[in-house]
Amino acid sequence: MTESAFLSSARPFLGVSRSALGRTWIERCDATQGTIALAIAQTHGLPDVLARVLAGRGIGVHETEGFLNPRLRDLMPDPDVLTDMAKAAERLADAVVKRETVAIFGDYDVDGACSAAVLAEYLGACGVPYLIHIPDRITEGYGPNVEAICALKEQGAGLLVTVDCGTASHEPLAEARRIGLDAVVLDHHQAPERLPEALAVVNPNRQDDLSGLGHLCAAGVVFLAVVALNRALRRRGFFAGRTEPDLLASLDLVALATVADVVPLVGLNRAFVRQGLAVMRSRRRHGLAALLDTAGLSGAPESWHLGYLVGPRINAGGRIGDAALGSRLLLSDNPVDAGRMATELDRLNRERQAIEVMAVAEAEAQALVLLDRQPDLPVIVTASPEWHPGVVGLVAARTKERFRRPAFAFTLNPDGTATGSGRSVPGVDLGAVVRAAVEAGLAIKGGGHVMAAGVTVPAADLEAFRAFAAERLLEPVGASLLRDHFPIDATLTAGGAQTSLVSALERAGPFGAGQPEPVFVFPHHRVVEAREVGTGGHVRVRLRGGDGSVIGGIAFRAAGQPLGLALTEGIGNSLHVAGTLTIDRWGGGEKVELRIMDAARPE
Repeated sequence: MTESAFLSSARPFLGVSRSALGRTWIERCDATQGTIALAIAQTHGLPDVLARVLAGRGIGVHETEGFLNPRLRDLMPDPDVLTDMAKAAERLADAVVKRETVAIFGDYDVDGACSAAVLAEYLGACGVPYLIHIPDRITEGYGPNVEAICALKEQGAGLLVTVDCGTASHEPLAEARRIGLDAVVLDHHQAPERLPEALAVVNPNRQDDLSGLGHLCAAGVVFLAVVALNRALRRRGFFAGRTEPDLLASLDLVALATVADVVPLVGLNRAFVRQGLAVMRSRRRHGLAALLDTAGLSGAPESWHLGYLVGPRINAGGRIGDAALGSRLLLSDNPVDAGRMATELDRLNRERQAIEVMAVAEAEAQALVLLDRQPDLPVIVTASPEWHPGVVGLVAARTKERFRRPAFAFTLNPDGTATGSGRSVPGVDLGAVVRAAVEAGLAIKGGGHVMAAGVTVPAADLEAFRAFAAERLLEPVGASLLRDHFPIDATLTAGGAQTSLVSALERAGPFGAGQPEPVFVFPHHRVVEAREVGTGGHVRVRLRGGDGSVIGGIAFRAAGQPLGLALTEGIGNSLHVAGTLTIDRWGGGEKVELRIMDAARPE
């Protein structure tokens, strides 16, 4: 039975056909997977609950050992399987041998900062001068631009490398060629059929690439390029009498980018994150150590810390501050400077949060009006001249989360254009819609991934873009809403949620996009306490099981929303409460906490 067929025929778990968030709960493991889980537990001597988590994610008996212990050496491909990689590596090797100044042009998000730092760190270790340019989001916008490229050439650059951008930059790269600046593109965004004029365009998502590595983030592509470059230099005898750079030392950056860019944590990406977290725990990189300290993380970093604590702080520089601050922090070899930059990014992140709150409230109000007029609207498009361009992606994400359908948020610019960002739901390719809008002449420029995209349109054509996107997305969004089930891995009681269980489950990690955290339901647990805490609208909860045991939990950004209301109005009553488990190590102790994702009244 296919997954979609199973989901459509599955009986509601615990009888929950409509939860607080309007979803049907289903058991992740079907009968066949349950049998596989039993075989995994018996063959490998694993706890039953861990075996069910593995089987529910499609892992078989013979795949279990490799999945639990992913080794980079087993999963690393030959970099040359990527189209144009050999040409890129040879040109980079020429630059290293000749000591040419290499200009690195990055994006202003976490992936762009990490990609620039991975390449710069390697070049620096080889004694090669480099320049890093991260464009200003407001004055320059996304991707290479002619003015910046000419300025880099004037500063002595002999080679231009674009990272996390460049795949659709036809005019800027044509200008680079005209002024005698070779260009190499290292990217992962969805690619048009016609590629720009560059010496090499390395992108696993270009249409003629057969590597099967389209799930990599840009930093992953750059890491493979560095491996290929290192091999090319070794063949040339460059390292005779000198120590080769430690390639694995940059995996902390690759891990951070992989999680923050929300690419699927499968295959090579899992190995990148698993190994990268191990590197990060050594705290050898001053910039990351300072960021972790600023975020108040005292224990060993986990995958979710990268997405929720570290990533937003680096992004804050590109959103509302100095776009290059993140890459400078990641490359800093001075702990004092690193601490200063981390503090500034933390300040910018708090400022970003305040800006975001006001913009999200306005966007949600617009969305409610749109949905009141057309309840089956497949995509929500909101806009305001008051929104900072650096937060429209976050506004789109929050709107998507609340209304569970794709969303775009635009800022209306004084020059008559609207700059927007979109976020999607599983099964709906937003990047393809944006590319189609560009090809149809409705958008000035745009691109992205399946789950996220950026686009610029004439403000006067915003309604036309909304109608175009709605028509394109009507069928896939309808299918997605039909699949709006909430998979449950198992039931637990407050007393059964022990640290030993969480530690066992961590063997199946890291968790993230494409590798969801195990979700447990605490059935018939009484809500002892539910109150709003902090400034982000979180709801802190205490649940008591039938045996009197208690577990604490938190529902992020739930205050005043359906989930938060279900919890606060449920005080004194029994609810089924679903979420993921984490270990709270605050104050030096250890206790299990529930991150609440949904709730339902028992039938």
